[in-house]
This record gives sequence, structure tokens and C-alpha cells, in this order.
Amino acid sequence: MRNAVPDPRLEDAVAVRVARRGLAEREEAYADEVRRLLDAAFSVMRASGDLDPRVSDIVRESGLSNQAFYRHFSGKDELLLAVLEDGQRQLVDYLERRMRDVPPGLLRVRRWIEGVLEQARNRDAAERTRPFAVNGTRLRDRFPTEAGRATELLLGPLREAVAESGGDPERDAAAVYQLAIGTMYEHLLERTEPSRDDVDHLVRFALGGIRAGTKDERGDAA
Repeated sequence: MRNAVPDPRLEDAVAVRVARRGLAEREEAYADEVRRLLDAAFSVMRASGDLDPRVSDIVRESGLSNQAFYRHFSGKDELLLAVLEDGQRQLVDYLERRMRDVPPGLLRVRRWIEGVLEQARNRDAAERTRPFAVNGTRLRDRFPTEAGRATELLLGPLREAVAESGGDPERDAAAVYQLAIGTMYEHLLERTEPSRDDVDHLVRFALGGIRAGTKDERGDAA
């Protein structure tokens, strides 16, 4: 029953609360749609090995409608950018979890390298990552700013670990990045799996380079 003399402040508070609840429910539903579209895009690209899937295939895989797709993305390119960012953030989260388990310094550099190469050793991860390896040059050409931002996401924790090791956080980290990512992509392209010994050898080589650089700076080595 309504009050004979309603309090406008109370009515406004109720209206705002109900509106917020409706917005929260809609936001949750929309977030679920976006997640399904991203997962569907990954699934279609993994099956085809192509970075240029058809929107109709993605929509069908997601179980959603064209209307749902265009509610969140203006077109396929915008979806691919979201897929790229989503994949990179998942990889960065995975690497950072691995690195947190060991003390700062070279051990974290080791964990970063091993985590990157695990993308070629793990079958599911390899299938998800291969389209980006195959189409990496085209992707960087089409989306240079976004591709550069994705690279920076991966380099961030590596730079920090290299700095903690006494190495050059810019040049040493860039060299380790190129070595690890290049090796991973080569295995993905060849559909081969680096052995444990392959990974250990690459780690020793990279860590040896960082150690040598720190000795040179101190004048301890020629």
C-alpha cells in the first residue's frame, strides 16, 4: 500500500535500486554472451588453423544470434582484437602465477621461458595458439598498435624479473622474448613439441647471457 504522503527521496532510492539491479543483470547476461563469442572464435580458429573465421561459423558455434554478435562487435576485426587481447591476458596470468611460486630473479626468468614454451608442449594450448603463430605477420600488419600492446603485456613480467636478476630490463628482456617466442612459434608452425631437454638448453642459454651481461658491467669478465 502506498503512503498517503509519499517521500520523494524514498521513491527515488527504490527506483535507483531497482534500476541498478536490472542493469547488473543485463551486464551479467552481456558478459556471458561476449565470453561465448570469444570461446567460439577460439574454437573455430583452432579447428581451421585460420585467423580469418566467418562470422556465421562463430555465431553458430556460440549458439547465439547475429543480433547478439553485432550487439557487442561492429564486425569481425573488432572480435579478432578482443580474441587477441583475451588470449594474451590469459597467457600473462598463467605466466605470472608460475613466476610468483619462486623467489625474484633468475628463477622467475626461467619460469617465464618455461611457461612460454609450454604453449607448444601442451596440445590444447598449441591448438589455440597456432593460428596466431601462422598469421602473426598478417595480424601485426593489420593491427600494429594492438599487436604491440599485446607484446608489451607479455614483456612486462619478464622485464621485472630480468631487472631483479641484475640484467638489462630492456635489451636482455627483448632478447629473451625473441628467443622464447620465436622458438615456440617455430614448433607451432612445424607441429612439433620441444623436449624437456630442448627447454632446459634454451633456459641455460638465456640465463647465461643475462649472467654474462651483469659480469661485464662489473668488469668481472672480459
